[in-house]
Amino acid sequence: MPIYEYQCTDCGVFEDTAPMSAFADPCDCPACGQSAPRVMFSVPHISGMASATRRAHETNERSADSPKRSAHAPGCGCCGGGKKASNKTLHRADGSKSFPTKRPWMISH
Repeated sequence: MPIYEYQCTDCGVFEDTAPMSAFADPCDCPACGQSAPRVMFSVPHISGMASATRRAHETNERSADSPKRSAHAPGCGCCGGGKKASNKTLHRADGSKSFPTKRPWMISH
């Protein structure tokens, strides 16, 4: 339910919730019970937004020490978050392998 502002002549401005169908109806003041008309002192806003925009805002508002959640395994490489495995092994058609960037005297495990 939306929150509307009302102004009592004796007590001043107060807020109350009301259904959208009753946006123009006056409300009883919680302090003195007098009927108060609706006023607009703050700028109205629409709370609905696109889901992608909402997720972006949620990400920006998350604190830096919150754990990050991902649907992917660590180091998957598809999202740019992990270290991509670089394959420097040369595979030949006969099944042999060589390591052109390694030192020739090093033995692979």
